[in-house]
Amino acid sequence: MVEFNPDAVLQFAGVTVRRGGKVLLDSIDWVVEQDERWAVLGPNGAGKTTLLQIAAASLHPSSGEAYVLGERLGAVDVFELRPRIGIASAAVAQRIPNGETVTDVVVSAGYSVIGRWREAYGRVDVRRANMLLRRLGIAGMGERAYGTLSEGERKKVQIARALMTDPELLLLDEPYAGMDVGGREDLIRRLTRFAQDPDAPASVLVTHHPEELPPGVSHILLLREGRVITQGLARDVMTAENLSGTFGLALRVERRDGRWYARAA
Repeated sequence: MVEFNPDAVLQFAGVTVRRGGKVLLDSIDWVVEQDERWAVLGPNGAGKTTLLQIAAASLHPSSGEAYVLGERLGAVDVFELRPRIGIASAAVAQRIPNGETVTDVVVSAGYSVIGRWREAYGRVDVRRANMLLRRLGIAGMGERAYGTLSEGERKKVQIARALMTDPELLLLDEPYAGMDVGGREDLIRRLTRFAQDPDAPASVLVTHHPEELPPGVSHILLLREGRVITQGLARDVMTAENLSGTFGLALRVERRDGRWYARAA
């Protein structure tokens, strides 16, 4: 049994995930505390999405211990735990009906459902949904059908939905995927404001690209082939040596105006 850390939002000890004969995550030790903004970086197939699925209480480890918001997976009702977690991911996006209005996509998070049915939502719910849409730069789209939105607009709706319940933990799995440069830069700017807000929840953002990290990210975990290369404060982790080992290519790393950039050496 790992010693319990009551201040931790996430606490993994020896977390391993096996599927068939393949090890997707290998003995992961990781702690995320309440005031931290984490990013997980690594190449395709590194295990980043699997790691996030455990953090979202949607997957249990094959071995090891995972605590999410102070509750140990395997000893808690995950259906009571999941509403405390906001997640935007491709898996969630695939389940959103194209004909659903944007407002309904967002407010239905309050019942932890996708696709509005007979749930009753009040004015307070609608006001909060509209406020979140405004903060993400898509005000006025509440009555639009989700399926008519651009990929960038959909990503912002998914993040608004993830924030709807005022979660204790926010998980963003490749939030910029499919975006053009303008949409990506606009979202990075908005996520930077979020990351720098002391009242915002702890967060974990998954990406392949260092240039997609908002300047407010405080900690980084580098993952390759299911194993942690290194983790810790962003300024300590983001070195040419560490990123070269993670991505299997000699890289030059630099930081400009709070943003990280990596190029082939």
